Amino acid sequence: MTAAQLLGHDLVKSFDGHAALAGVDLALQGGLVAVLGPNGAGKTTLLRCLATVVRPDTGSLLIDGLNPAHESDRIEIRRRLGYQPQQVQFAGGARVFDVLDYLAVLKGFDDDRRRRHWVFHVLDLVGLRDRVADEVRDLSGGMRQRLGLAQALLGQPSLLLLDEPAAGVDPDERFRMRDLIAARRAEATVVLSTHLTDEAAVCDKILVLDQGRIRFVGSPSALAAIAAGRTWVQSNLPADDVRASWRQADGRYRCLGTSIAPPTAEKVAPTLEDGYLTLLTPAAP
Repeated sequence: MTAAQLLGHDLVKSFDGHAALAGVDLALQGGLVAVLGPNGAGKTTLLRCLATVVRPDTGSLLIDGLNPAHESDRIEIRRRLGYQPQQVQFAGGARVFDVLDYLAVLKGFDDDRRRRHWVFHVLDLVGLRDRVADEVRDLSGGMRQRLGLAQALLGQPSLLLLDEPAAGVDPDERFRMRDLIAARRAEATVVLSTHLTDEAAVCDKILVLDQGRIRFVGSPSALAAIAAGRTWVQSNLPADDVRASWRQADGRYRCLGTSIAPPTAEKVAPTLEDGYLTLLTPAAP
């Protein structure tokens, strides 16, 4: 299977006069890509456009050369993608198996044996095999998130779109889901949205989205490098002109400066979070 190719140019989408996307360009194929940004940055809107749930107001979008504005192309795109919305809605009284079986039918699984195989396969992947006969309303919030991931994995999609996939999931299951998602990078284009830098750190590429615009595209190390020379630790309370600071467990303050570190400071290597904060946090006046 070939990973899907995404090409977007000047994508704009507004709601009630507010631009959720304000001219987004992207070119992606293969690997694990994080769309990183604060709440309200436009991450969900971007993924909904890529999933053909909403149509951009202006701009062009091609997925494997197919235009989702055309109905026949849109149908074909949906056969190739798996999409996990931020809040997955399932009928509460439906059983786990029946939910996935129905969604597999919608994805074109006509053969009963093949469809059943895929339903149990994705349940095994997300650790819900023992819940196959349970009603959805009896699942915890984290289990429903895992069920949402399971339905997105049906059919081995070449494009996997995941909107905050680990929200509400227990730490142990969160790491398991992270490994499961990362394993798909070899066979698909995987795009996940997050506001957490630790989730973005394991990705091949990061797109930083802020106020509907892409502010950065590159590797995790390249994002961290934005803060190179600007991070240090000190014992006394930082001055007001640092960009950000916080007290560590050892009582010292880690500082992120607006310029290079003072000569007397103990310099430390920047993290991805340092680079992200440098990119998005305005300097103190």
